[in-house]
Amino acid sequence: MVQGSRQWHEKLPFALMGYRTTVRTSIGSTPYLLVYGTEAVIPAEIEILSLRTIVEAKIEDTEWVKLRLEELAPIEEKRLTSICFGQLYQQRMARAYNKKVRPWNFEVGQLVVKRILPLKDEAKGKFVPNWQGPYVIKKVLSKGALQ
Repeated sequence: MVQGSRQWHEKLPFALMGYRTTVRTSIGSTPYLLVYGTEAVIPAEIEILSLRTIVEAKIEDTEWVKLRLEELAPIEEKRLTSICFGQLYQQRMARAYNKKVRPWNFEVGQLVVKRILPLKDEAKGKFVPNWQGPYVIKKVLSKGALQ
């Protein structure tokens, strides 16, 4: 076990393996599955033959290539499925976000104020104003844009 924060690099491969083999809600599969076409199995030589096991089993190169192509064929289908999951996930997130959005109807001649974002360096402290304005609306454009 690693003690102390100076040895984080020793645990990084384990964290990456955990991240790559965990099912993502947005795509419905693991990143490992999308890259390699199969779920991670330890030891990996069980699913994907290594050079050592090929030499021991005396498999011809053409036969090995044929086996690999058969293993890689369903990857495209799994990728398409994950794209569908990603689109469904984005739709669910957009619906959840749009539930909380209140539409505003602005009219010409109406007075509005503009929010000051806290990204400016000079805007520090609790007594600095949060709003600028008032401004008069001269023109209402599409998608909520105002002049």
